[in-house]
Amino acid sequence: MATIQKTTYTPKLDSQAPEGPRRNLHGVRAEEVFSVLGSAGAAWATTALLFGWFTPMNGGIGFVVVSFVFFLLYYVLLTSFTGQREEIKDRVITVLLYSAGVILVGSLLFVVTFTLVRGQDALPHLNFFVTDMQFAGPLDALDIGGISHAIIGTLVQISIALAITIPLGITTSVFLNEIGGRFARFVRTISDAMTALPSIVAGLFVFSALIRFNILHKSGLAAAIAISVMMLPIIIRASDVVLRLVPGNLREASYALGSSRWRTVWSVVLPTSRSGLVTAVILGTARGIGETSPVLLTSGITSVTNFDPTKDPMISLPLQVFTFIKSPEPNFIARGFGTAAVLMLLVLVLFALARVIGGKGPGQLSARQRARVLHQSRLDEYRMAMRNTEAAPTSKAPSENRKK
Repeated sequence: MATIQKTTYTPKLDSQAPEGPRRNLHGVRAEEVFSVLGSAGAAWATTALLFGWFTPMNGGIGFVVVSFVFFLLYYVLLTSFTGQREEIKDRVITVLLYSAGVILVGSLLFVVTFTLVRGQDALPHLNFFVTDMQFAGPLDALDIGGISHAIIGTLVQISIALAITIPLGITTSVFLNEIGGRFARFVRTISDAMTALPSIVAGLFVFSALIRFNILHKSGLAAAIAISVMMLPIIIRASDVVLRLVPGNLREASYALGSSRWRTVWSVVLPTSRSGLVTAVILGTARGIGETSPVLLTSGITSVTNFDPTKDPMISLPLQVFTFIKSPEPNFIARGFGTAAVLMLLVLVLFALARVIGGKGPGQLSARQRARVLHQSRLDEYRMAMRNTEAAPTSKAPSENRKK
């Protein structure tokens, strides 16, 4: 019989795409630097001609915008001489991303620098941080009076708001992810809609529901409740997104070991997403600590230090800035910018503390925890060695008896 041999057909490619030079995605070449500098110089010169000779356009912001547009055009033109289409796209996108970063950092530095420069007359005085405005008037010098009452009010109000929103927000996000259902979809829709709630509406809600009916009066507690209304949807939404990112195989491994659902949430899901939950709390704190409209309607205005949030008005730093800046007196305006600088510094300190507390990822231990684990491991080794030592004579006893 004739044997049939199986043959496989391998198509032959008539032509293959030529391999181009390998591009270096890391580092900057001298050619790219010259292209950026040349495009920037040509763009500035073209814009200067347009603004100074050919068109009646003027203004610093318009000059910068037109220069940037010409810079992109010249950059595309220069890179097209030596690069291919994909390389041109890559360079243009890189330039756009770097430009966005420069604009963001520049805007932040401008705001911080402008606030510090305008408030430099009030910040050097120690009384500005340790005294209140009880005995200071609009015409008094900057060495009289301060904002200690506003700092205390801000810390008290944001502490109460965090005590309300952190457990409620994280619990709600756990419910949305671990339970689900129709009601969970309804809650998620409401929380998403509340993220765009105007701040004045939250103040009006607390004023109408609590203050108008004499349940509360204008105080730090009423202001904290209004701030909580603004913070809660931010924390719920951000925590919901973070908990969705927890891998499902971690939950399955916990269930396989016999853990219940809530034990899995407490021991696996929440520790895994700890840094993300801290970020959610930071976002909510940033939203609440700078609110002025709800505090204006609920906390009242005072110039005296008040430690009790349930009695008498309690002013905060944003509201104090508002009361200072609306005055036409230069000293009050300087105090307003100084108060804004203190507010930015306070937010920075709170964010730094939050990152230190919750910035470690799952499985990362602090120095004290590592020392405790090392001490426990050494203690276990010592106990094991003592047990082996005590068990050694008993194991030799039967052999000695046999010899006898």
